[in-house]
Amino acid sequence: MLEDRVADLLAFIDRSPSPYHAVAEAVRRLEATGFARLREEDAWRLEPGARCAVVRGDGSLIAFQIGSESPAEGGFRIVGAHTDSPNLRLKPRPDRAAQGYRQLAVEPYGSPLLHTWLDRDLSLAGRVTFRAPGDADRPALRTALVDFRRPLLRIPNLAIHLQRELKKDGFELNAQQHLPPVIGLDGAPALAELVASELRAAGTASVGPESLLGFDLMAYDVQPSCVAGARGEFILAPRLDNLASCHAALCALQDAAAAGVGRATRVVALYDHEEVGSRSAVGAAGPFLAEALERAVAGFKDGAPQGLARAVARSLLVSADMAHAVHPNYAEKHEPDHRPVVGGGPVIKVNANQSYASDAETVARFAALCADVGVQPQHFVARSDLGCGSTIGPITAARVGLRTVDVGNPMLSMHSCRELAGTADVAPMIDVLGAFLREDAA
Repeated sequence: MLEDRVADLLAFIDRSPSPYHAVAEAVRRLEATGFARLREEDAWRLEPGARCAVVRGDGSLIAFQIGSESPAEGGFRIVGAHTDSPNLRLKPRPDRAAQGYRQLAVEPYGSPLLHTWLDRDLSLAGRVTFRAPGDADRPALRTALVDFRRPLLRIPNLAIHLQRELKKDGFELNAQQHLPPVIGLDGAPALAELVASELRAAGTASVGPESLLGFDLMAYDVQPSCVAGARGEFILAPRLDNLASCHAALCALQDAAAAGVGRATRVVALYDHEEVGSRSAVGAAGPFLAEALERAVAGFKDGAPQGLARAVARSLLVSADMAHAVHPNYAEKHEPDHRPVVGGGPVIKVNANQSYASDAETVARFAALCADVGVQPQHFVARSDLGCGSTIGPITAARVGLRTVDVGNPMLSMHSCRELAGTADVAPMIDVLGAFLREDAA
């Protein structure tokens, strides 16, 4: 089972080079296990046991299984995670030329470790919007996913012979000047030509470059995810933060649904834009989850009086995002006695200043779930003299009013082009989240 879960995680990551591809892969998996796609513009009529999924903005997804009782009585069991990862994204007018090379203009998304993107075999993926063939007077606009799936770009390092000061002064990248990747030599096709050709090759649409009207495209490393280490202890992959948590949440929901219907309504919320603060129509600071929960209450047998507030009072959110494992070369960066290790199991994250939303009650609830499935949790708190990252946990808690615990699996190289996690941590997190989703409402 451990090997199966790890292999499935690697496959999920490799099929998800962008948040849009991650959601498309999640929908594919959910539909294969009986989840039906809902449209936001339709009225929802929900029966006990119904399995449903709704997508907003292509990069955010909410999937749920309705409980045997109205959410107003049974509450919600919610697992939240995010689909986006730090990377390099194309600017609106990306084509540029310099010194006989064709390049693409990019900007950092989130806070990537920029130096890790140098000398990597990069491709492009994301979504594009184009004018589709149709009525000559009013051609339709279509949006489609694109993934070139092959080495296309490279950001070359400057040779040491040309920067001898590197040994003395260290390395510093200027995001504007040093990041544009090379895509070819003079005469190489423009981006719009490449995209149109890719759409035709994939059988998506027969369009020319003039039909391309907009895009959200990002670079990614084409090296496949893999298992490494002397005994296969490590996962080496891009986007572990936070596709690993998305995968765990989806597996837990599918396992719980297969086990039958509980009293509570089980929910998985996967958000885009966490890495840039979540303030968007599809991010955790937006209304997507609150609206979906309200509609789940209203759509269950004609609703219930004051249903959403009653449901939230009976609910709990597990915010699942990756956690900082102690680094063997930088152990001093961790608070003593709060040094999670890769392979040591799920991490409960606490911050007194509410960068994490965990409190005594919610920490105890998660720790008890760990004990129920035979897992020993680890604990993380930042050093008092260092800042602390945040998650969707406190954002969602404040937006919806949910009691929340922040957790995650330990990892190294967070925000790198390729990250490191533990194979032994994959199945335990799925087991704990599955136990949570099967738990009756409080």
